[in-house]
Amino acid sequence: MKLQAALLLSFAAAAFAAERPVVPASSRTEVPDYVREIKPILVEHCYRCHGASQQKGGLRLDTAALAKKGGDTGAGFKVGSASESLMVQAIKGTHSDIPRMPYKKPALSGEQIAIIERWIASGAHAPENEAPESARHWAFVPPVRHTPPNVQPSRWARNPIDNFILERLTRQKITPAPEASRPTLIRRLNLDLIGLPPTPAELEAFLRDRRPDAYERLVERLLESPHYGERWGRTWLDVARYADSNGYSIDAPRSIWKYRDWVIAALNRDLPYDRFVVEQLAGDLLPDATVDQRIATGFHRNTQINQEGGIDPEQFRVESVLDRVNTTGTAFLGLTIGCAQCHDHKFDPITQREYYQLYAFFNQTVDDGHGKEAPGGMLELVDYRRSQDELEKEREEAEQELDRYLNIKGNDVLQWENKLTPEGRAKLKAAVTKALKVQAAERTVQQKRAIYAAFKSDDPEFKSRNAKLTKLEKGSTPLTTLVMMEQKQPRRSYLFTKGDFTRDGGDVAPGVPSVLNPLSARGNSTNRLDLANWIIAPENPLTARVMVNRVWQQYFGRGFVETENDFGTQGSPPSHPELLDWLATEFMRQGWSLKTLHRLIVTSATYRQSSRARPELQISDPLNKLLARQSRLRLDAEVIRDLALSASGTFADKIGGPPVFPPQPDGVMTLGQVKRAWTPSQGADRYRRGIYTHFWRATPYPALTVFDAPDAFSACTRRLRSNTPLQALTLLNDETSYDFAQHFSKRLMAEAGKSESERIHLAFSICLNRPPKALEKKRLERLLSELRAERSTPDPEVWTTVARVMLNLDETITRD
Repeated sequence: MKLQAALLLSFAAAAFAAERPVVPASSRTEVPDYVREIKPILVEHCYRCHGASQQKGGLRLDTAALAKKGGDTGAGFKVGSASESLMVQAIKGTHSDIPRMPYKKPALSGEQIAIIERWIASGAHAPENEAPESARHWAFVPPVRHTPPNVQPSRWARNPIDNFILERLTRQKITPAPEASRPTLIRRLNLDLIGLPPTPAELEAFLRDRRPDAYERLVERLLESPHYGERWGRTWLDVARYADSNGYSIDAPRSIWKYRDWVIAALNRDLPYDRFVVEQLAGDLLPDATVDQRIATGFHRNTQINQEGGIDPEQFRVESVLDRVNTTGTAFLGLTIGCAQCHDHKFDPITQREYYQLYAFFNQTVDDGHGKEAPGGMLELVDYRRSQDELEKEREEAEQELDRYLNIKGNDVLQWENKLTPEGRAKLKAAVTKALKVQAAERTVQQKRAIYAAFKSDDPEFKSRNAKLTKLEKGSTPLTTLVMMEQKQPRRSYLFTKGDFTRDGGDVAPGVPSVLNPLSARGNSTNRLDLANWIIAPENPLTARVMVNRVWQQYFGRGFVETENDFGTQGSPPSHPELLDWLATEFMRQGWSLKTLHRLIVTSATYRQSSRARPELQISDPLNKLLARQSRLRLDAEVIRDLALSASGTFADKIGGPPVFPPQPDGVMTLGQVKRAWTPSQGADRYRRGIYTHFWRATPYPALTVFDAPDAFSACTRRLRSNTPLQALTLLNDETSYDFAQHFSKRLMAEAGKSESERIHLAFSICLNRPPKALEKKRLERLLSELRAERSTPDPEVWTTVARVMLNLDETITRD
């Protein structure tokens, strides 16, 4: 086993090194861009004391001209000489009279100081018409439809996106990368659009298709695939903080998977994004709202629900409403609205009163069920026929929930039992008398249930839990899903003084931040539907930009605005502002069609570039912000699972349905306060896509969290991409990973015959969509030989080891 482990790790390491070319580091020498590189540093570190609100020492730094003018101690900087500039001396702490700046705050990094020095030394160039901070921030001004620049050589450009990108590259004297190879393109497209790799047959068909529009035909086929909705639905569920449990310490299961299925279906039918927004925020308020439109409002029922005893239900109802306000700001506006919950926003023009005006929109829904057994706002789906497996899973959960409650009440029952007189026992039902003869620690749930019913049958918690279990035992419980519902009686909304809901700061009515477009309300009946229509109004400067930026981020690793959840004054300025605005206006002009947006991006020459590292770009654009090549991206957690499912031949392609329970390590479900069962699904449900895995907030599925799946406690607009040894160990040794490897090896042996060479080629075709290189093939052949010599290992085990190697390669879990 030591040899096997060493070979596995050495092969994976060698493959990793082969795919990650080493580029020598070198210092940057190009002229810094003031708007994109200098101003963000000043905004972050200097504006608080030297901006529009105050100018300590008479110094104001919110334009380059004002910075040059300086303050009480003289000019801020001397153009052409960084060493003689007061600004540089202050931030480096080398001035004899001025302390190091920012005062009593963390110092600027060496790189930040070097950028400022180079900017001053190179002429301190800045826009002539730069407006001070008090002027309206770029993101609060509606996008302008710029004319795509005419750049030579124009033959590289395939659509207007490329004109904007090429113009910027030309200005920086950078040439774009060549187009990626056809195997790379089909793999990239498949993983990006449907989250599944191409099969060997699909790869071969594309390579043989020499028609001029072969690539475009591939795009259309993938956009029409039902798996498109699953791939892109997962990114929206991150934003919606979707999970299959209530959160907090009890973390009871919830029924809301119909919302997840609504998202998938809506994206598959290309529901226009403006309708996508409206139906999630206010589908229940639309005239003659359909069942689907009401299910869509589950977006804001993904908040946590606290069902602990002894809590203040109003406190946690308020917490849910606050979460909805903050999530609305993050998901649709890209603003840190939550920063105005306790006071006026420190940086953006959003007041605390405006925050609670937004709060008033969401304060009229029915109680969320905090502190109760059953949440409010349930929609019964009477036409849905539940499978026996679904009913059994829910019955098990209901029984465990009742058992947990009965155990809590165990001492009370024991005291009652000890006080029972012979006459009292004689009056009990036979089942109760029989149960009482069993030692308390050995009683079944049914016995404890019968005893408690005799002890205190009028206990409302017990009654609701017992009734739920009884219905499930009879198979008569209808499917429900959490939805938004307006209260019949309006609830008063008021400002929370310092964010404390117990401190009444005066009435507020529904309203929106004045810095954005005005609200068009319908008289006195202002509600969530008005808010939704305000968000998707063409005049709103943020909605289209935010969504376009988020989609772009998925394809290139970062958005035009790198701080994708903060378009405010503290966020990063856009790297390509004209292109961002052109795409935002084009998105709206095309009827808010997401598929049209995807098609536009993936058919561009920019998207189709090779991702191969280039030494000259490491100097001029180390973070690839200018997009002179594609980006290599580690796959999302669910896609890594889906790729292994596809490779192993076990992939179950059913769309939608209740969450499933693939195998996971023992002990995971003991980590939360409530110990819950995890019974692995059988049959096809064992091999469903990652998006369908049941996600407990308190004890999330480990194989997803190890690859950075979000925790579902708050909106996630960008996943992290960490790189840890635990990820490699999971792919090697996790029960599910080993199961995939066994099935993969059987597939190789069945589909490629007995030839080692054929099997190795098929393994590479399935996992990497390319043939093996000579060195790679030689290493695998050596591995096979040494494994067979080690212990006369049976052939299936040998090929299982090869399959484990292939599924663990860096290249396998990377989109090139």
